[in-house]
Amino acid sequence: MANGKRDFYEVLGVAKNAADDEIKKAYRELARKWHPDRNHDDPDAEERFKEVQEAYDTLSDSEKRKTYDAGGAFGPGGARGFPGGGFASDLGDIFGQFFARGGQRGGGAQPGRDLEAEVQLSFDQAMQGAQITVAVPTTEACGTCGGSGAKPGTSPRVCPRCGGRGVDSESQGFFSIQQPCPECAGQGSIIDEPCETCRGAGIVEETKRYRVNIPAGVHDGSRIRLAGKGEAGFRGGPRGDLYVTTRVAPSPVFRQRPDGNLDVDLPVSVTEAIQGATIEVPTLNGSKKIRIAPGTQHGTTQRLRGEGPPRTKGGGRGDIHYRVQLDVPRDLTAEQREAVERLAESFNGENPREAILGGSPRPAEGGE
Repeated sequence: MANGKRDFYEVLGVAKNAADDEIKKAYRELARKWHPDRNHDDPDAEERFKEVQEAYDTLSDSEKRKTYDAGGAFGPGGARGFPGGGFASDLGDIFGQFFARGGQRGGGAQPGRDLEAEVQLSFDQAMQGAQITVAVPTTEACGTCGGSGAKPGTSPRVCPRCGGRGVDSESQGFFSIQQPCPECAGQGSIIDEPCETCRGAGIVEETKRYRVNIPAGVHDGSRIRLAGKGEAGFRGGPRGDLYVTTRVAPSPVFRQRPDGNLDVDLPVSVTEAIQGATIEVPTLNGSKKIRIAPGTQHGTTQRLRGEGPPRTKGGGRGDIHYRVQLDVPRDLTAEQREAVERLAESFNGENPREAILGGSPRPAEGGE
């Protein structure tokens, strides 16, 4: 590459269109493999670890990844410094990458990442609310070392080179650039005797099960936040959050609307629409009766207020909208056909399309 740096996708061993979880998985494996605490006899491990960390810092951030893919600072074909991209923007990218990894005290403590999960719900569960168990692959603070990463009975020591800041400053004329401390690989501390269980990471992988309270009235795609149920922080940092997305199975009767109400297609016979009728309609809690006015047209909507799902915000309940669908019979008995013919004759050739045709109704073929 023009800037002498390996392609970040190549560093992590993933394709350029790799999903976020693929990038995260590759990073975890390589970070464990090249962590300096596990490779005391390999002089190249530290540089490999820093290279993996830098690649992940860029590709795990959507904005940085977009800039990198477009060939921005440190991107494919980009160069160190400022040519082509403007002094301010490139300088911001450089400091953004370095500061994101440095300046953390407390033995390199870093917050855990947020996690995503999905739960499948029946329509009734979504309307009434439910408790659902969700299994989430996550990380937990190592029980052997308490999350410190150090062998029990020992503790990480503050890096003597950076004083626990995790960064080194390099003077470049009238300004200085901060980069990860090479002594502690940007962690701010050094573990002389890594924990044998987590090998210095302070966290271990496991599957956690959580009971998620699903509020009544959720939509397909609703997101529920469980604070502190994400990945464990690195070396004692705070946990991330868990975001649960609801997937609601469709109902054969009701359709959810974005405004918190429900739609129902309501079959109505031709005679009911002509004469008017009191008919029974479905609700979330059994059925109720509504009045269809004489002359009701196809597509007319009637509403039952407060019979819809509970509103997740603001309280109260939504409404149910019943959309009239004229149910025209396909097969008629001789008696029904005769009755329809008499009805047609009673309209005396009235043409409902006269207004759109712009003229007088045409006489029937053979008529005078």
